[in-house]
Amino acid sequence: MTQSLEDYLETVHILISEQGSACVRDVAKLLDVKMPSVVKAVHELKRLGLVTQEPYADIELTPKGSRLAKTILNRHTLLRSFLVKLGVGRKTADKDACLMEHILSAETIDKIKAYTEGN
Repeated sequence: MTQSLEDYLETVHILISEQGSACVRDVAKLLDVKMPSVVKAVHELKRLGLVTQEPYADIELTPKGSRLAKTILNRHTLLRSFLVKLGVGRKTADKDACLMEHILSAETIDKIKAYTEGN
C-alpha cells in the first residue's frame, strides 16, 4: 500500500473516532486535497478490502481496515512522542512523524517504542 493510501486510511479512522463518521468532504479538508482525489483513494481502499462506502454515503472501515488504520495511527503517535521527547516542536514532530511512519522498519519502530517507554 502506498504512503498516500495509508494517510487516507489513517484520516478516515481519525474522523470516525472523533466525529463518528467520515465523509469525502471531511477527508479532503483534513488532508488538504481535492474531493476527486479522495474518491479515487476510497475506490482503491475499497478494492483492497479496507473500507466500504455506498454512493454518497459515509466511508466505513472494514475490520481489516480498522486494524491497519490503528497500526498506522499508533506508529504516528509513537514517533511524534519520540520526537517531542527529543525536543522537536509539536507541529514539526507531527509533520515529521507523518513522513517517518511510512518508511521505518518494524524493527526500528519496536526499538523506538522500547526506548520511549523506558524513558
